[in-house]
Amino acid sequence: MTKAELVECIDAYGTDIYSFCVYLTGSRQEAEDLYQDTFLKAVELHETIRAGQNPKSYLLAVAVRIWKNKRRKFAWRKRIAQVQTWTEQQDAQSCGAVEQSAEEQYLHGADVQAVRDAVEALPDRYRIAVLLFYMEGLTVAQIAAVMQIPEGTVKSRLYHARRILEKELEVVLNEKRP
Repeated sequence: MTKAELVECIDAYGTDIYSFCVYLTGSRQEAEDLYQDTFLKAVELHETIRAGQNPKSYLLAVAVRIWKNKRRKFAWRKRIAQVQTWTEQQDAQSCGAVEQSAEEQYLHGADVQAVRDAVEALPDRYRIAVLLFYMEGLTVAQIAAVMQIPEGTVKSRLYHARRILEKELEVVLNEKRP
């Protein structure tokens, strides 16, 4: 991929990669760092990116690998010397229509926040698969390539994540049923 194609790729997928980084890290500050590191690595490896072979998946895979490496380094450093991190809370962004009453908007925002909290509480192996599948719209095969695991493992992780989320969100789901 040429540098001009890489710039087009950044323009096309930049917001998707950034939002994925925000969900992955849970902090806008850490997400910005991860986003920059991802595209710095993409600039370094621009010759290995194939424009015809879904560059978005490639960039997501780079982001996941960088994030895992940072977490591994932080865990190692934390074992050596206790380090405290500052994490800012995510903005609660609700997608309410203008016609909804204030009560409906509040309830919808509470439901959205409950789902976000439940996804955030998932173990990393499940959470990454869920975010890639539902947020980024990747197929099971693409997720397997991004995470470098077999497709069956991706299906299993999605299945288990759904069961955990169903159990965690049972109250929210039961309120919506007539």
